[in-house]
Amino acid sequence: MPRFTPDFLDELRARLRASDIIGRHVKLKKEGREWRGLSPFTSEKTPSFFVNDQKARYFDFSSGKSGDIIGFLMDVRKLSFVEAVTQLAEEAGMEIPKDSAETHARAEKAKGLIEAHEVASQYFQDMLYRAEGREAYDYIRSRGLSDQTIKSFGLGYAPNSKTALKDHLINKGFAPEVLVESGLLIRHEQQSPYDRFRNRLMFPILNHKGHPIAFGGRALEQGVKAKYLNSPETPLFHKGNVLYNLARARKNAASMANKEDSALIVCEGYMDVIALAEAGFGHAVAPLGTALTEAHLTLLWRACDEPYLCFDGDRAGRSAAYRSIDRALPLLKPGKSLRFAFMPEGQDPDDMVRKEGPGAFREALGQAKPLVEVLWQREVDSQSLETPERRALFKHELRRLVQSITDKDVRHAYGGWIAERLAGQFSGAGNSGAKSSGTGWKGKWQGRDFRSKSGYAPPILASTALKAKLGSGQGKTTDKTGARARERLLVLTLLHHPQLFATQEAAILDLAPEDKDMARLLACLIEALTNEPELDIEGVKRHIMTVPACAGAMESLLNDQQLKIVKFARPTATLAEAETGWRNTLSLHLHNGLLKVEAAEAAREAVQDETGEAHWRAVHNYRMAIVVDGKDDSDH
Repeated sequence: MPRFTPDFLDELRARLRASDIIGRHVKLKKEGREWRGLSPFTSEKTPSFFVNDQKARYFDFSSGKSGDIIGFLMDVRKLSFVEAVTQLAEEAGMEIPKDSAETHARAEKAKGLIEAHEVASQYFQDMLYRAEGREAYDYIRSRGLSDQTIKSFGLGYAPNSKTALKDHLINKGFAPEVLVESGLLIRHEQQSPYDRFRNRLMFPILNHKGHPIAFGGRALEQGVKAKYLNSPETPLFHKGNVLYNLARARKNAASMANKEDSALIVCEGYMDVIALAEAGFGHAVAPLGTALTEAHLTLLWRACDEPYLCFDGDRAGRSAAYRSIDRALPLLKPGKSLRFAFMPEGQDPDDMVRKEGPGAFREALGQAKPLVEVLWQREVDSQSLETPERRALFKHELRRLVQSITDKDVRHAYGGWIAERLAGQFSGAGNSGAKSSGTGWKGKWQGRDFRSKSGYAPPILASTALKAKLGSGQGKTTDKTGARARERLLVLTLLHHPQLFATQEAAILDLAPEDKDMARLLACLIEALTNEPELDIEGVKRHIMTVPACAGAMESLLNDQQLKIVKFARPTATLAEAETGWRNTLSLHLHNGLLKVEAAEAAREAVQDETGEAHWRAVHNYRMAIVVDGKDDSDH
């Protein structure tokens, strides 16, 4: 039987939002600081059921019940206490404690370590207002912090002495071994333990209950090797699992009426968080000298759906943002993502609110970009795209990143977004690798430079003069019926042979069916195969059936009697047969208009001389050879 200590239960409640857990069973609507809905325990027409995230409790005035998320699950799902706590602990990522002598010993040790930190924190705060702490006090006042903010965050000062804190704590009854294990003292080999923090401005790091479990210290003298020094890893403190100011930030966010404004703000340091609180943004947090970890992201997403990550606008800030993307991609869930707010170069949030005021920072948050856009820009900026090989590598890397997303729905959504951006954000023909000046890509793939894009060269007999005419819009084909049939045949073949996407991707992405239904269906196919290249026929069909706008087009295509007779488009054809037929159909589709004009030109020349007649016949024979190639794969 597991033993759930009060501390364990308190942390469990702190890690999970009551409105998230209860909202799965009750339809809730935000009203001020609370959520409101119909009672799950009685039949009522006027909502009298309330959830308060700040208090982590629900109140049901219809039935008279109230309680926390544990009691709610016990009542609604008829679970035992152990079952309810176990399910919630699994969701919160907490290990179920075992009832043993070792567990009791760890709990007692943790209690002693927390008590040592509480006494140390009060000592540091007291020292800030004494003569020794004058420099530290003047420094934080010069940063625009009020006495109220200083006290609220428990800022203090560690004297420039190796034994000041040690002597104070030993006089309070703490053993040196406990103080070393807590990280407050350092022991080197056989030397006597001494204070870890000396002549530093001190920032207490609190747990979910508001108790100090570690410290951060900023050096006050110049030339110190470590400007910021954090407590080491201890039984209480694992920096990859802790965010500075999280408990207070969650509480402040829960009290905000506007949910959009209550998303947590992630900064890079202590002073950013405190400066933002001074400026009215009390829901900011910071990692502790490390990049965002999986545990950090989980904590953030339990508090809000799309936290803001604030980074300096310089190269280092962007590098930090890009590292966060790689960490977050595999963990994305429906509705759970990140937004990136970049400060002007050379500024951090602390600088901005002090120099330009809260309004400037609020405006920077308003211009925050979603994760997918920052991901795209990162990949665009990371390499030159001036050659087909580099563009292919660019697409390959984007596909690899999309594949790293674990959640299938999010992966599909990203694949669709990326596919649309790839098709619509490149420059015009012959310049598809050109970058814009800092704003992504401009223009679209408008031209049809078949040799450079799809790899299908125009007929060898086409004259330079005719190519020039076609390039200026002359000689357009009027064979709309034939073009429509070829478009449908190309899409049907891809539908029955999705493996073609691996070898014909560039040509497939270049296709632009004039028929709207075929264009939608092709987009669905590209999205599915971009996300999951290994999909078979049935997998592709299942994906398309989930998109109503495409399902009807697919049904119509599958029932097209004229296309059913084409052997290479059937699912029973081999991949080699399908690819040969697909390429021939595409070649005919792309060059049909050019060949018609060439033949007409040659016919006119034939009236004047024999060379012209021979030219016309050669072109005619070439065109018929392509048509025959297509018919050879049918049952006619």
